[in-house]
Amino acid sequence: MTKLRAFAGAIPFFVAVFLNAFVDLGHKIIIQNTVFKLYDGPTQVILTAIVNGLILLPFIVLLSPAGFLSDKYRKTEVMRLSAWAALACTLLITLFYYLGWFIGAFAMTFLLAAQSAIYSPAKYGYLKELFGKNRLAEANGVVSALSIVAILAGIFAYSIIFEVLYKQAQDVDTAAQIMQAIAPAGFILILNAMIEVYMMYRLPKQEATGVTTPFPTARFITGRQFKDDLQPLANNRSIRLSVIGLATFWAVGQVMLAAFPAFFKAITGSDNTIAVQGILACTGLGIAIGSMIASRCSKNYIETGLLPIGALGITIGLWLMPNLTSPTAFAIDFLFIGVCGGMFTVPLNALIQFYAHERELGKTLAANNWVQNVVMLGFLILTAVFALLDWSAKSLLQLIAVVALVGCCYVVHQLPQSLMRFVLSLILMRRYKVSVQGMKNIPAKGGVLLLGNHVSWIDWAILQLASPRPVRFVMLRSIYERWYLQWFFDLFGCIPIESGPRSRKALALMSDYLNNGEVVCLFPEGTISRTGHLAQFRRGYERACETVNDDVVILPFYLRGLWGSQFSRSSSRLKQTSASILRRDLVVAFGQAVPKNITADVLKRRVFDLSVSSWEEFITTLPTLQQGWIDSAKAVGCKLSIADHSLNTELSGYKALAGSWMFARRVNKATSSGSVGILLPTSAPGVLMNMATLLAGKTVVNINYTSSIDAIKNAIAMSGIDTLFTSEKFLLKLQAKGIKIDGALDSVKIIALENIAKEISTLEKITTLGMVRLLPSFALKMLCKHQSKPSDVAAILFSSGSEGKPKGVQLTHNNIFANIKQVADVLNMEDSDAVMANLPLFHAFGLTVTQFLPLLEGCPMICHADPTDVLGCAKAIAR
Repeated sequence: MTKLRAFAGAIPFFVAVFLNAFVDLGHKIIIQNTVFKLYDGPTQVILTAIVNGLILLPFIVLLSPAGFLSDKYRKTEVMRLSAWAALACTLLITLFYYLGWFIGAFAMTFLLAAQSAIYSPAKYGYLKELFGKNRLAEANGVVSALSIVAILAGIFAYSIIFEVLYKQAQDVDTAAQIMQAIAPAGFILILNAMIEVYMMYRLPKQEATGVTTPFPTARFITGRQFKDDLQPLANNRSIRLSVIGLATFWAVGQVMLAAFPAFFKAITGSDNTIAVQGILACTGLGIAIGSMIASRCSKNYIETGLLPIGALGITIGLWLMPNLTSPTAFAIDFLFIGVCGGMFTVPLNALIQFYAHERELGKTLAANNWVQNVVMLGFLILTAVFALLDWSAKSLLQLIAVVALVGCCYVVHQLPQSLMRFVLSLILMRRYKVSVQGMKNIPAKGGVLLLGNHVSWIDWAILQLASPRPVRFVMLRSIYERWYLQWFFDLFGCIPIESGPRSRKALALMSDYLNNGEVVCLFPEGTISRTGHLAQFRRGYERACETVNDDVVILPFYLRGLWGSQFSRSSSRLKQTSASILRRDLVVAFGQAVPKNITADVLKRRVFDLSVSSWEEFITTLPTLQQGWIDSAKAVGCKLSIADHSLNTELSGYKALAGSWMFARRVNKATSSGSVGILLPTSAPGVLMNMATLLAGKTVVNINYTSSIDAIKNAIAMSGIDTLFTSEKFLLKLQAKGIKIDGALDSVKIIALENIAKEISTLEKITTLGMVRLLPSFALKMLCKHQSKPSDVAAILFSSGSEGKPKGVQLTHNNIFANIKQVADVLNMEDSDAVMANLPLFHAFGLTVTQFLPLLEGCPMICHADPTDVLGCAKAIAR
């Protein structure tokens, strides 16, 4: 819900982003289609390159003013200014259309691009304020997808409008005549610009930035300011590499846009603008798809493993293009290139925003745009030069394929870990869903020592996936030196360490890497946990920190969800129980950075605090008790689930679930109240009745039959019970022991389980058992007509009333399920374990630990009705 509210609050922003791209693209398409109709060959390539160059030039010239405006003023104010500028431009463009002034309309491409140049840094800067660091990659994916959808819509809408108006006109042979023929399209541009202005005023107000530095006009005129503006790129290698990658991709795209129309016209002989623009639009569609793929892969963290895959895919697509002849083949190839391009650009944009300094974000983004546009303009100039030299469009497309190949090799060389990250994510994400908390706490630069818990053999892989920065891991030399693994560990820059005095060399190496501004991870427990809980933290890292720079920080982390996996040291039963989960939810929680001189005991407390917050996050993912019961019973299957030797009853998982399902039908028929009273001992019928009540979507209220009559009456009244399920035999036993409660039950309808048992036919038993055995868990959950939410009340427990009126405690599904998971982690049950269920069901421990825990964890429970019957309990245990 939080995610939905965040995106809903950003709707005006997303609409404005869409319309800004839609307006810019619309005018460009009209000009390009005019050129496409009038010219062929090199002339067409040159004019198309000039159109694209006019769009790029403002982004180069206005680098400094755009970044300055975005950093000094509220970003909403800057975006509103650019929206008004877009409206003014569309009014002039429409006027030039009607006047038939092609040169004027051609030149307006420059002014329309100028407002976009001012708008772009403010847009991406506002994106960070709107969603924060944790969701940068996801938000970037949404913005990229929206922009591409706007481009696609603009390409098709304006190409269709252009063709319709062009064909309706007669004797259209010149540029002026084409302009006048398509002039009505200008009103669509005006309308879109007006809506954009309106949406800009729907954005939330921002606080002032606090930046008061005046714009350095003199330095800007002399050109010295450009050097200062590019400083963020020079100071940070990650930003610099990201900018180079983005610039190369978009530069290659510019050459494609300039050269492909002439190539298509020469190959097919067609001058249909809808066809050629439709094929080019496939790239945009592909980028939208690729952006969404990257966004899904990068939820809560930045998936850099997509970079080499995207670069390789772009290269393959470009190599295939010059050899194709069919419009369908062209469309498929452009779609493939676009998908790979989206997967390539989204992580790079997220990395730039992650590494950028808070107060220099606008400046960094403006520098990024400037470099990209300079490179794109340079490629367009080369394209025009080659066209003047009479190079064919096919030769130009072959040339950019070579450029893409070089770029792909460069990416793999500079980011060798990224490819392995992608492979790891493919392997791990099929089984694990990683959620990252506190990614904003990871410093964008400088030495960082990661210290936290160690619960499995794949902790390093999960941490590497969660961290946007490359991580060097400290590991035992005995594992590092295995010949079949050493090459892999070297690829990730692992640091081998030995125990005892011989660890000094590794600790010194750690210090060197930290002083060089790298991220190093050490597990201070020294070994993988055997209990799932934090062990003693060793002090080796303290010696390593003695020689590091003052700017090096320690970042505590906590891994949650790997205990019980096949890679942990948990019991085989816990692994078997966890194996039934289709996807494990893993939480990587990064705490706030602490000084390098923090002691081991204080550090452990910081990690423990993270374990609490990550546990709270995990609780929100738990299902309801009845959903968990269905999963567990299906997993247990034909094995023992409930044994009640006093009744000579043994139930398998299937039979227990079928029995509770049949009881649930009777519960629904018997009462319309939300709460159901149960007066039964700890027995197979009592347990099944509890689960049946939950399957019916009701709240369980186990009556404390040892309380006074007044206490029972008060409990029934407070919980709103109108129907109570019990057993005639049990009531007789209570009377034999001197417990008389008849007067306490006058206000409720009493239903005996003996009567229910008589109602259930053999046919119903067979069909219900067959349904439970044959249908998968998800289908059984769907058949539960009365669904509950994890936040709904599952049970009400009452005190005995010894200190006055009994006090009722409402326990939600989340409350109980969380306690069950906590106890299960502590017990670490083995396959041979069973739970002795002899505490009353109205008892907190009896309800949660001796009833719900074995049922939901798949451990056999042995029922015995009387906990004071020492001999009977002993016999049950022995049996």
